[in-house]
Amino acid sequence: MTMATVTPPWAYTLQLPQDPRGPGIARATLRTVLTVHGMRDLVDVAELLASELVTNAYRYSSGPYSLRLRGAGRDRVRVGVWDSSPEIPAPFGGCEGGAVGAPAVLAERGRGLHLVREYADRWGAYPIRGGLPGQGGKVLWVECAGKQECRWGDLM
Repeated sequence: MTMATVTPPWAYTLQLPQDPRGPGIARATLRTVLTVHGMRDLVDVAELLASELVTNAYRYSSGPYSLRLRGAGRDRVRVGVWDSSPEIPAPFGGCEGGAVGAPAVLAERGRGLHLVREYADRWGAYPIRGGLPGQGGKVLWVECAGKQECRWGDLM
């Protein structure tokens, strides 16, 4: 009789202040968490995705923000970033007029979140309403899975 190994669900939340060092701390935390959970093959892609999301939160919100990492099944991680701004950016469906393509060649904004949509296996956003003051805002989230072809060459 063989016993199946069951990995309990795990989740970590890192609260980050409005500080330019926050995105670097978030990346280091993500690398550590994925490494200790045996998901080294996810580190590069998940770090790119998380870096774009936390940098977006730092740049476009005025208060603290948080990074949440959660095991989402075998060799899969969900990365969510909450911030206090209620505006969902266009690449995540926060614009009127339908589908959103790649940013214009000379665009000064929108490239990072476009990369997130291209490299995440799944992605989404949802508003946070109600609650106490300062608890609204939004969450942008992505999922990535292991054993996938890393498409770094496509970035070059």
